[in-house]
Amino acid sequence: MKLGIIGCGAIGTDVAKAADKMKEIENIYLFDINKAASDKLCKTVKKAKIKPVEEFLDDVDIAFEAASQQAVIEYGIKILESGKDLVIMSTGSLFDDAFRKKMEDTARKNNCKIYLPSGAVCGIDGVLAAGIEKLDSVTLVTTKPPASLGKKVDKRTIIFEGSAREAVKQFPKNINVAACLSIAGVGFDNTKVEIVADPVETRISHKILAHGKFGRLRAEVENMPNPNNPQSSYMASLSAIAVLKKIIDPIQIA
Repeated sequence: MKLGIIGCGAIGTDVAKAADKMKEIENIYLFDINKAASDKLCKTVKKAKIKPVEEFLDDVDIAFEAASQQAVIEYGIKILESGKDLVIMSTGSLFDDAFRKKMEDTARKNNCKIYLPSGAVCGIDGVLAAGIEKLDSVTLVTTKPPASLGKKVDKRTIIFEGSAREAVKQFPKNINVAACLSIAGVGFDNTKVEIVADPVETRISHKILAHGKFGRLRAEVENMPNPNNPQSSYMASLSAIAVLKKIIDPIQIA
């Protein structure tokens, strides 16, 4: 398998280094609008080459986005039109219903898949299963150190309460997990989000609460920040690597 990676930041770096050790992956193509970032990463990944997205599309089997919502908007349709599968980390880009529908239609037309890693949360598999029947409510409570949210507060402060759609708009780099949860469950408008900045916290925590015909679900994880980017949870990188392994491995845990 040949892999193309868009974005050579913390998550793209973690994924590239993990993919470099997977025998099933032959070549890795890197792209970042910051050439210094792709150059730096390329020096540490044996199978890597640097190529613009438009040039590596003919060579890859799957493209992995770890850059930004704008990168998904710019390259997502092109990747799917080329018949290549796409892994999206910036799931907040899909809050636009028309864009998401266009992505889905393009993927169906070209017989390819869009993979959304669960990111830094646990419990999305349960929400997805529960959604087969009626889900009454789904809530995400995210607590982060103020610095990772770009805030300065001296006490625990709720800085956002509202729908997942609004949360993703206001915090495009911090709350992608809300987008994935929304798609798995009751949608962007009906998924409730609470974002808390807490100066005594050293970890990033996400708590999912869901209620429906299945019963009640409560899933909570306390994440260590990614050592290369404190605004991102290390679990986000691990979930991305897990998706790659799932694509490769013959045994699937659903």
